[in-house]
Amino acid sequence: MLYVPCRTSNELGGRVKQGYAHNGMEKKKLKYPVILVHGIAAKDNNLFWGRIPETLRSAGIDVFLGNTDSWSGIERNALLLKESVDSALEKCGTEKVNLIAHSKGGIDSRFLISTLGYAPKIASLTTISTPHLGSEIVDFVYNKKYIHSKLAKAITNSLVRLYGDKSPELHTMLGDLNTKNMIKFNLQNPDANSVYYSSYQSFIMSGFDDLSHFLTYYLIKRVSGANDGVVSLKSSKWGDNCTLIKGLKWGGISHSEIVDIKRRKISGVDVPAEYLNIVDMLISKGF
Repeated sequence: MLYVPCRTSNELGGRVKQGYAHNGMEKKKLKYPVILVHGIAAKDNNLFWGRIPETLRSAGIDVFLGNTDSWSGIERNALLLKESVDSALEKCGTEKVNLIAHSKGGIDSRFLISTLGYAPKIASLTTISTPHLGSEIVDFVYNKKYIHSKLAKAITNSLVRLYGDKSPELHTMLGDLNTKNMIKFNLQNPDANSVYYSSYQSFIMSGFDDLSHFLTYYLIKRVSGANDGVVSLKSSKWGDNCTLIKGLKWGGISHSEIVDIKRRKISGVDVPAEYLNIVDMLISKGF
């Protein structure tokens, strides 16, 4: 598949360079609340989401968290997200919510919308660094025979329970996200006409941009080219409404940095401001 580059955030008005002034948000408020949905190996806390929830709330936005598991499969997490959506709708008294999902959270959200029939309750889905076409890293791990042994399953399930998941499904999750199964997933979960979809992505220049993704960056680069250390640009692009969040200086923005885990500017980019830009876009669409 030919990869067509997304538009960059700088091409959408330059708000990142100028600083987010909230001019549009002072005139018109976001119609529906936002639910932030995390991905693998993450928890709904300030350590993971950094300054993003508070930044959005300070701008007058109702923000909720998805409360999904760190290591569960797509279906189980979609069911957990379903509860979070219903709770947010009840608390805010609105008919719909806006989902902003990072990494696998975007896949869980698409299952919720398409397979669980929640499209009438979702105004928009914004995916950030989501492996829509599958994960090359998962392919690398999943194809190792020893990963599927009883001993390996027992050890890994014990380790992932440290994240607090009641029923971790590490091997189910790996099976869900390999590139072969994601082809089936995409066929079975087409976009809903009533939901506005947009995708955002970033990349790093080398493994030295974020040492926590050093090895995975080069593995993915060899197979699929440019990537953020976990997900390739080819896989994270979904639909026509795609935006590349590009560093303003030398260096890039990694898979974990795009959720403000480091709580500082990355390559000249104020990450929470990018989420405000997403909200501004949603406001312009009437959501």
